[in-house]
Amino acid sequence: MIRYRLTCDQDHEFESWFQSSEAFDTLDKAGHLSCAVCGSSRVQRALMAPSVQGTSAPLAAPRSEVEAALAKIRQEVESNSEYVGLTFAQEARKIHAGEAPERAIYGEAKLADAKKLIEDGVPVAPLPFLPKRKTN
Repeated sequence: MIRYRLTCDQDHEFESWFQSSEAFDTLDKAGHLSCAVCGSSRVQRALMAPSVQGTSAPLAAPRSEVEAALAKIRQEVESNSEYVGLTFAQEARKIHAGEAPERAIYGEAKLADAKKLIEDGVPVAPLPFLPKRKTN
């Protein structure tokens, strides 16, 4: 795992963990990165000093306030809404049109689809984390 400090085109700074440098590059090229503050998809790596721990330092560092807040948001969303996966845009439209039961949902959408939902008045908001994909 590797931690990167990231910045968006609106000068927001945040950190995120990636499986590897190659994993970051793959997600970046696919357009799957977004700012944790404003949702902008124009994200890049910022300069970051290496984190070196001495042998007497504990291996697990305590979570920062931001990490704790994001974990709480994730827990609230996952506990109080239905994961609809890659069908998020379609399901949000159905709910907005009254063609599906009113309920809280979360999932994944392409940036263009999310922008179109907002333009069409469908109430949606980006989450500051990527959903854990459910396989069953």
